[in-house]
Order: sequence, then C-alpha cells, then structure tokens
Amino acid sequence: MDKTPFLSGQFLLAMPGMSDPRFARAVIAVCSHDENGAIGIGIGAMIDGLGFHDLLEQFGIEPGDAPNAPVHFGGPVEPRRGFVVHSSDWGGQDSVDVAGRWKLSSTVDVLRAIAEGKGPSEWVVALGYAGWDGGQLEGELSRPGWFNVLGDTELLFETAAEDRWTMAFAQAGVDPRLLVAETGRA
Repeated sequence: MDKTPFLSGQFLLAMPGMSDPRFARAVIAVCSHDENGAIGIGIGAMIDGLGFHDLLEQFGIEPGDAPNAPVHFGGPVEPRRGFVVHSSDWGGQDSVDVAGRWKLSSTVDVLRAIAEGKGPSEWVVALGYAGWDGGQLEGELSRPGWFNVLGDTELLFETAAEDRWTMAFAQAGVDPRLLVAETGRA
C-alpha cells in the first residue's frame, strides 16, 4: 500500500451496510486527495438507459466508431457534469495525471477525441462525482464505511462495472461475503 496519508490513485470500496444508499457497493476512483479535500469518480454503477452515444449527441458530436459504452454514476455532486477517467496515453487541455495510474479529463475535447478514434485507448465515462472537504474523508475512513485499495488499471478498464466491487475486495484478499454490516457490542 501507498504510505502517503492521501489516497489519489486508489479505490474506495463501500463496506456492506453503507448508510448512504447512493453508495451501496460503490467503487470510487480517487482522483485527487490532499489536505484541502478529495474528489472521486464512481466506477461501479451505471446510469440506466444512458450510453456514451447519448452524451455525444447532446454535444452534437458524431460517434464515429466509438462504442456506445455505459455511462457511470460518478457521484451525487454535480450529477450533470461529465468526467472521463482514462489511460495515460492521451492528454487534453484539462487532463490531470492521477498518481501515474490514469488521467482524469472533464472537457468536451476528450469526447471529441474518443469519437474521432484519436482519444485514450481505455476510458470510463461518468456523470457527477463524490467530494469531501479537507479532513472529511479521513474522518469517514476512521469509522466503518469505506475500505481503500490500490487503484489497479486492470480493474478500472478491463473489469465489468458490476464486478469491480467484488474483484477489488478479492485483490485485497477479502471475501466481501464474509463482511458484516455492523460491528459487535460488548
């Protein structure tokens, strides 16, 4: 595990019994975390009935040969704002490197590049994000609710969204079926 107290480039996994139903079985790719707060993009749940081509159409972009990939529920903050978590082989005007593991872009240039076949080789599109003020995520991590693991690009780009939660726990050596929603009381 990374020895830094910050979690950029890691995944947050919602523990069973997460009190906020929006985060049930959530997998959050932490894209920025420092003393001022954290931003993560949900990569474990898809938005029903919304595909990548629908987003391109809203911007008047022809999809070209781009697959009509699902759009993920990135989080409850700014749910109409789009983000693309992608491989490091492409960078645009606002692309941010995330701990050398992947990049995050949020402007229309990444959508155009993907549609034109000139974008990143691997990508996940999401609407919304999860955000924490300075110290808030650290506080949440001190209580039951979240489990963090190293951000694995194979899990991010090559594992089906519905399998990411279980696979991320498995990579950490944890069988989520054995986790309980409550702690014991003495």
